[in-house]
Amino acid sequence: MAEDSPKRRKANFNEAETEVLIEQVLKHEQLLFAAGPGRASAGQKRKVWELIRHKVNPVAACPRDVEDLKKRWRDLKRRDR
Repeated sequence: MAEDSPKRRKANFNEAETEVLIEQVLKHEQLLFAAGPGRASAGQKRKVWELIRHKVNPVAACPRDVEDLKKRWRDLKRRDR
């Protein structure tokens, strides 16, 4: 019967998660978002996002995956404008 239950959404990001995410993304900003000939490969970026995930999850209300973190980062950037 559990298969028929609607999918529940994850908990909102708490303040500690958001702080760690911002700190780690800014620390690796050049590698993640650089343009031009010196930019990182997709594999390198994936490894950095995994590293960030491993830093965020110990303070997370629920386990976060890389896509959750990327979406949260995009939302924070959009809100900051």
